[in-house]
Amino acid sequence: MTDFSTDFSLQHAAAGSSARDFIELLKPRVMSLVVFTGFAGLVAAPGHIHPVLAAVAVLCIAVGAGASAAINMWYDRDIDAVMTRTARRPIPSGRVDPAEALAFGVVLAVVSVVVMGLAVNWTAAALLALATLFYVFVYTIWLKRRTPQNIVIGGAAGAFPPMIGWAAVTGGVDLGSVVLFTLIFLWTPPHFWALALFRNADYTRAGVPMMPVVAGPDSTRRQMLAYTLILLPAGAAPYAVGIAGPAYLAGALVMGGLFVLCALNVLWATDDRPAKRMFGFSILHLFTLFALLVGEHLTGGVPS
Repeated sequence: MTDFSTDFSLQHAAAGSSARDFIELLKPRVMSLVVFTGFAGLVAAPGHIHPVLAAVAVLCIAVGAGASAAINMWYDRDIDAVMTRTARRPIPSGRVDPAEALAFGVVLAVVSVVVMGLAVNWTAAALLALATLFYVFVYTIWLKRRTPQNIVIGGAAGAFPPMIGWAAVTGGVDLGSVVLFTLIFLWTPPHFWALALFRNADYTRAGVPMMPVVAGPDSTRRQMLAYTLILLPAGAAPYAVGIAGPAYLAGALVMGGLFVLCALNVLWATDDRPAKRMFGFSILHLFTLFALLVGEHLTGGVPS
């Protein structure tokens, strides 16, 4: 239940809102990885796109991702207020009015899709719209507060960017973009469950049915290991379908193996430190794979 002081601060947030507060609504740290994977999909796609249009496509992916984050913060403002990790976000801390945050997110979402369609192509725009709608309605509104499978299903929203980047070049959806989508889709559960393990008290207090809250830490650890084992061949799949070269394959196998070791350490852990390390490593893991993919394509290291 929200107290009077919180209501008062939210009602008067707009007067004290700054540009920095609105930028924070976009979750820029999360956005950076999303944008990079979208850029990687664009670079890895067969064909050519004018550099200006490529920049527009990447910008639209960034704006669309930020719009989704802003709408997510608007909807989750009640649970954000009771979680230590999120209590100082712009809305629960009273720095941005909820209605303004919602309007900000909706306007950015619409603009990103329209500009993508008009400047690049409507396939990429449709995928960008689908990613935004999926994140807002399927993950945030429908799944997040109802099922421990929220991340498993809802994680698809974060897997769309390389597919969007790919479509910006090709105008379609091909096997290569589906492989990149699948890679992120399988990476998402162990990544977020590692966070949920060491933030279990937060999610419990907020009533969010993350896997550790519902199934318990032991079951979550076993599922994390299962996903990292499945992710190992999935990480090699870009090489198998011909969109990555040997340097990528070597890096994917090494990073995938280390991710499995992280999951084993979490499985055997008696405290939260291995989960924190796995969460941090998971970001490095995904970034490294897509950086190798980009590097090979930019240097001509992918066999034709």
